[in-house]
Amino acid sequence: MSAWGLLGFAPGIALAVWMTNQVRKPSGWLGRRVVHSMNLSHAGLTDWGLGLLTVPRNGAVLDIGCGGGRTVQKLAALASEGSVVGIDYSAASVAASRATNVRAITSGRVRIELASVASLPFPDRTFDVVTTVESHYYWPDLVANMREVLRVIKPGGTFAVIAETHRDGIGGALYVLPMWMIRAAHLSDAEHVQLLSRAGFTDVRTFHPKGENWICAVGRRPEGT
Repeated sequence: MSAWGLLGFAPGIALAVWMTNQVRKPSGWLGRRVVHSMNLSHAGLTDWGLGLLTVPRNGAVLDIGCGGGRTVQKLAALASEGSVVGIDYSAASVAASRATNVRAITSGRVRIELASVASLPFPDRTFDVVTTVESHYYWPDLVANMREVLRVIKPGGTFAVIAETHRDGIGGALYVLPMWMIRAAHLSDAEHVQLLSRAGFTDVRTFHPKGENWICAVGRRPEGT
């Protein structure tokens, strides 16, 4: 193929690269539109996953990779007498999440911060429940990052990883190429269990709704640690 022919593919390649980066780390006003759309596209998954958890009414809750902020909004309703913090390493996501939760932020019950799972800006044993929805695929060092999550959970507290695909689920094979293209970790059910267990969580279980490729992997920080 000639150089001129290759140039014809350039716009499509540029668009694919841009979309990949927007999925991993939204940026700018278009990025804010992307994360707002995720509020809608992930609504069913989020509601199902949170429905599996026991969130104390007066609990302290953290959502990692808060995106457009709908998960924070749902958690704030569950922890109606507690507090919720959402973090994301994308400034566009932080802005979108703050807009979604402006009333709860004004009341002092919700905070949204720019931060990375690699170094959580919280003291040890801070949270009763930690969640992440459609985020762990992109974490830089899964085991180390999971251990960082464990650090900020209270003994007996819960961590839930909620995602719309796992490699050996229904239609999981269809995600192999897209996940590879966006450099995302596409784990099997067993690998989710192994990952949380290696990080130090106990009582690790996975859940799957009938007819979906979704997964919710839940672990607990051991008492007395």
